[in-house]
Amino acid sequence: MAFLRNTWYVGAWACEITRELTPRTLLGEPVLFYRKENGEATAIGNRCPHRFAPLHLGKLVGDVVECGYHGLKFDCTGSCVENPHGDHKIPSAARVKAYPLVEQHGLVWIWMGKPELANPADIPDYSHLVDPRLKTIGDLMLQQAHYELVVDNLMDLTHVNYLHAPYQKNDDFLAAKHEVVQQGRMLDSLRSIPSTTAPPSFVPFLDDPAAPVDYWLNIRWHAPGACQLEVGVVPVGRPRAEGIRRQGTHIVTPETDTTTHYFYASSRNYLLDDPKADLETRNWQQVGFHEQDKPMLEAVQKMMGTTDLDSLKPVLLASDVAAVRVRRMMKELIKAETEPQAQPIFVLNK
Repeated sequence: MAFLRNTWYVGAWACEITRELTPRTLLGEPVLFYRKENGEATAIGNRCPHRFAPLHLGKLVGDVVECGYHGLKFDCTGSCVENPHGDHKIPSAARVKAYPLVEQHGLVWIWMGKPELANPADIPDYSHLVDPRLKTIGDLMLQQAHYELVVDNLMDLTHVNYLHAPYQKNDDFLAAKHEVVQQGRMLDSLRSIPSTTAPPSFVPFLDDPAAPVDYWLNIRWHAPGACQLEVGVVPVGRPRAEGIRRQGTHIVTPETDTTTHYFYASSRNYLLDDPKADLETRNWQQVGFHEQDKPMLEAVQKMMGTTDLDSLKPVLLASDVAAVRVRRMMKELIKAETEPQAQPIFVLNK
C-alpha cells in the first residue's frame, strides 16, 4: 500500500534516542537512530548494502556506525567511510539512506521522502508537550493495525461512550453539536456539550462533582497522522480558560501496511505536582489505549482481512464525517505525490 512520503512523521520520542543504536521500521523501511557525540540525533538506513546485515547489531565508533558482520563503517550522511578488506577501496554503491531529522518539543520528526523537499516549518506545533503550565505523561505502543484505522478511531470520538464508557461516558455526548472544519492539510472535529454532567475521568478533580459543566472535545488532524485532542470541562457559562482540561497528543506513524507506531501523551492543566494525578493519568492511558483501543483496532484489522476499507463498502453514519474526510484527503495527497500531474483539491468548510 502506498504511503505519503514527502511529509514529516514522528520517528521517536526524543528521550528514546541515545548513544545506543536504536532500530525502528518506518513506512516499511529499516531505520537506525542514534545520537552523535555532540548530542544531535541522526538517522540512517539500518540495512548494510553488503550482505544486508542490520546495522544496529554493530557498534557506534565515535559518530560512525560499524557493521557487526564485516566491519564496513557508515557516517551520518549514509556514506561508507571505511572498508577494512583487501585494497580498502569503497564501492560507489556502498552507502545507506540518510534521513532529515528535526528534534522539537520532545519529539524526533523524520522526513521519509525526497530530502530536498524537507521544510521544518511544516512540522505541526506540539509546544504544549514542554509547556511548564502543563504536566505531561506519555508513552508509545505498536498496534497491529493499519494506521488509518487508528486515525479513524481518533477522528470519530463517539466510540468513547461505548469502548471507554467506564471513565468517559456522557449521556448527552451522542447528541452534541458537531462541527467539522477543513483548512488545507488540517481538519478540526469540534464537539461541545453545554450544561451536562462531567465524564467520570474528570469527576475526581472537580470541586463539586455533581454540578453541571460545559464539556468539550476538539481534535485537530494534521496530515498524515498527527492529532491533538483537547478535552475539558468548566462550570456552566464560564470561559473555557477557567476550566480543567487535557491536551492529548496522538501521533501515528506506519511501521508496515498492518502495523503502526502510536505515540501518545496527555498534558493536563491541573494538579501539576500531584503524584496521584500522574498515576491516574497512567492508569486511564493503560486501560483506554492498551486494553480497550488496541485490542479492538487489532480485531477490526484481522476481521477486515485487508487494508482497503472502501473495498468492503462500509456502512457510514453521521458520526463518520470527520474520519471519512480525512481518508479522502489522504487519498488526494498520495495521488498528487505518486501522480505528478495530479494536485489535491480540497473543499474548505463544507
